[in-house]
Amino acid sequence: MSQTYPKQVQALLALTGQRLPIIQAPIGSAASVALASAVARAGGLGGLALSSAEPARIGELVTATLLASGGAPFLVNFVLHFPVEGLDQALSAGAKVVTFSWGINASLIAQAQRGGARVGIQVGSAGAARQALDAGADFLIAQGVEAGGHVQSTTPLARLLPSVLAVAGDVPVVAAGGIASGQDIAAVIAAGAAGAMMGTRFIATFEAAAHDDTKVALVAASADDTVFTNCFEIGWPHAMHRVLRNTTFTAWEAAGCPQPPHRPGEGDVIFRQNGTDFPRYSESQPGAGAIGDLWAACNYAGTSVGGIDRIEPAGELVARLGAELSAALSADTVERVPA
Repeated sequence: MSQTYPKQVQALLALTGQRLPIIQAPIGSAASVALASAVARAGGLGGLALSSAEPARIGELVTATLLASGGAPFLVNFVLHFPVEGLDQALSAGAKVVTFSWGINASLIAQAQRGGARVGIQVGSAGAARQALDAGADFLIAQGVEAGGHVQSTTPLARLLPSVLAVAGDVPVVAAGGIASGQDIAAVIAAGAAGAMMGTRFIATFEAAAHDDTKVALVAASADDTVFTNCFEIGWPHAMHRVLRNTTFTAWEAAGCPQPPHRPGEGDVIFRQNGTDFPRYSESQPGAGAIGDLWAACNYAGTSVGGIDRIEPAGELVARLGAELSAALSADTVERVPA
């Protein structure tokens, strides 16, 4: 028997076309075509990160994901800290859900909607939520400070979500940050969210284009092993991020968190990938083909890492999360938003 969801969840599913209120975050270079399409086939909303993609390849990436997903829905994301290139190519290739993060741009929202897409805006405060609604957002993504990767918010999800819901009205709000299980998804739905976006949990899948050592580290880590910092800033200065505590971070912290160029090991090349050298303090996470001192590199992880106990196929993960969610909603055992 199919699950009957609360009305806010039904509104999101109708908007995007996904079957389950589970969204794979656009986790940078780890967000492969294989991952996004596997999540989409399983009923979630897969995610492609296009800000660092070559504009000439964006149409090709969207087309490949559409083919691999069998036409099931997925999102494409652009980070507004960087120039937005290739939005029209993504729309022309068939992208139907577009998300923007790290900024609000009404003209880009309108451009995506004219191209036939629904638009979600990631926000970290009630004020940003109001601005996003005024700019025409179709749905909102409330990202708590617990999230991995680059984090817009400084507010825990348990406080952020109700404040965003208070201004959202009938516009669906997706919760993000610190979510690892179906029970966690049920908790944010019980609090009023229309669904959950998960990034760290999807890095620990076979299809994610992260290095295997990173995936193993996620399984072994706890929430206390993550830090919210601006340590890894080469390539994206001044942006706060949540990563696994490692040798680079502990040496920098012990030295008093000095600014460049006075940091320990400044200028060291710590890994190499696809012919490119990456220095210590780079914001780039090692990919599948990286070689070098990978534990000294930036490895993004949210506090949800404590709920990851295996590396598994993305489709099986979505199915398991969906089953856990249905069981939690049916048993009415939901307690609270994850803290």
